[in-house]
Amino acid sequence: MTPIQQLSHIVPALTDVVDRIWFGQLDSSTPCAKFTVHDVLDHMIVGGGTFAPLFRGETPPEVKAPVVYGWVPAAEFAIAMGDLLDAVQSPGALDRVIPSPFGDVSGDTFARFVAFDGLVHGWDLARATGQVWALPCEVVEAIDNFAREAISATMRDGETFKDPTTAPNDADPLERLVAFSGRTV
Repeated sequence: MTPIQQLSHIVPALTDVVDRIWFGQLDSSTPCAKFTVHDVLDHMIVGGGTFAPLFRGETPPEVKAPVVYGWVPAAEFAIAMGDLLDAVQSPGALDRVIPSPFGDVSGDTFARFVAFDGLVHGWDLARATGQVWALPCEVVEAIDNFAREAISATMRDGETFKDPTTAPNDADPLERLVAFSGRTV
């Protein structure tokens, strides 16, 4: 499964979750250490706004999270994620060399990291706000296969990725993947 196919499932699902967040949930903690719901939204809006130009071969502008007082930045989130998905689908995006937080990687590899990030943060947001986060099994499986090969021990610095946790015996594939990412299931 290509990263474009993965993100074509993840982005709309993320947008649906964000559309159902109540502003009173913005300060709720998430399974992502040190991140509230608001922090995850900011991280994804800034990441999407920064990464979209890179996939197009452009220099990204300085992107700042919207200042939020009493409302959920759902529209800003949808715009950033929609632009990111469009950029990943742009001509040559997956063939470009992208300067990523992990060093220079192909656009295809970086898009897979973006899909992994979106899948796991979608789970974070859903858990923190009492929503269901369900994606097709083939999406979870493809991302899991990539993550287990791509995430090295040196990336597990406690900031980029934490050490994996142990998923319960009855964990589903998504729960096993988020445990691999360092979350407690």
